[in-house]
Amino acid sequence: MDLQEIRKQLDVIDNEIVELTEKRMKLCADVAEFKIQTGKAVYDREREQQKLDAVSALAHSEFNSQAMRELFSQMMTISRRYQYQMLAEHGMEVDMGFLEVEKLPTEGIRVVYQGVEGAYSQAAAIQYFGENTPMYHVKTWDDAMKEVEEERADYAVLPIENSSAGAVTDNYDLLVKYQNYIVAEVYVPISHALLGTPDATLSDVKTVFSHPQALMQSSVFLNAHREWKQISVENTAVAAKKVLEDNDVTQAAVASEIAGKLYGLKVLEHAIQYNKNNTTRFIVVAKRPIYEKGANKVSICFELPHVSGSLYNMLGNFIFNQVNMMKIESRPITGKTWEYRFFVDIEGNLAEASVRNALKGIFSEASNVKILGNYK
Repeated sequence: MDLQEIRKQLDVIDNEIVELTEKRMKLCADVAEFKIQTGKAVYDREREQQKLDAVSALAHSEFNSQAMRELFSQMMTISRRYQYQMLAEHGMEVDMGFLEVEKLPTEGIRVVYQGVEGAYSQAAAIQYFGENTPMYHVKTWDDAMKEVEEERADYAVLPIENSSAGAVTDNYDLLVKYQNYIVAEVYVPISHALLGTPDATLSDVKTVFSHPQALMQSSVFLNAHREWKQISVENTAVAAKKVLEDNDVTQAAVASEIAGKLYGLKVLEHAIQYNKNNTTRFIVVAKRPIYEKGANKVSICFELPHVSGSLYNMLGNFIFNQVNMMKIESRPITGKTWEYRFFVDIEGNLAEASVRNALKGIFSEASNVKILGNYK
């Protein structure tokens, strides 16, 4: 058969598919009207599986059977999103549980960060809140989150990702562990120096201390000195403080030059990070689920059933509602082998209909969903 003739026949079939799909969507609207009147849930997993089994059984080959399952899965997914939009138009929306405020409260507050004085987290806190804001430090990121949840601090500042080393995965887990919420973010340029005691030289160094991320970000320089032993500590400023207290010329720290000045250390080498545009993104978390007017980023996390296509279908909620996804990370779920929790950043504001409709789909179809924050 001639190719042009084949294409003509495909065009006829495609036109029929469009016509039938529009008829189907009209019936889906009728289904939505019924569910609005009765309060019945949009998503019925058992019903959908029965339908997929039925249509795949109608096909005449194994390949076509799988194709029908995928095709109808997408059709039903689109139908659900259409129904969610109709429910929203009738005022039947999910309560997001967040309060919009004109401005984050900054009077009479206390801010906590992890590490000791001179830590990059302190620099981030000062950059966002100002140097006159009362601040204090704790030993671990977990401690910082606990301070906020138990209301001893109003805000905590934690690193969440670095442009060179990637995500700070432990802090993603803390966003699930604690009932705190992201209310702001701040970007801090990171420049690591190799710091030693005042009388040390580069040739004296045998052991280098720092946070694992800082060691990773400085790996090109450090790996050129393979005779040096690298030891991880809780924080870059903790490393600087240790070098000061031990007063050992063979010890050095990877930390900021600000920390070096604070602890009276000598800069043995400037800017040793391999990415000269090295930047860390810090998040500011609070106890209350609030967001500033004009906030333009939403962070959420959710778990999915361990079945083929579940993530693909979930992310379709953003595509259908024209919501831009900016980032996705995954973390293993404790106690569930090979199952993962997904962390997603999207553009938008919780007051926007498109964002609310997308999140309604996520809430209906995923498990253990949490809105981590809406911020800018």
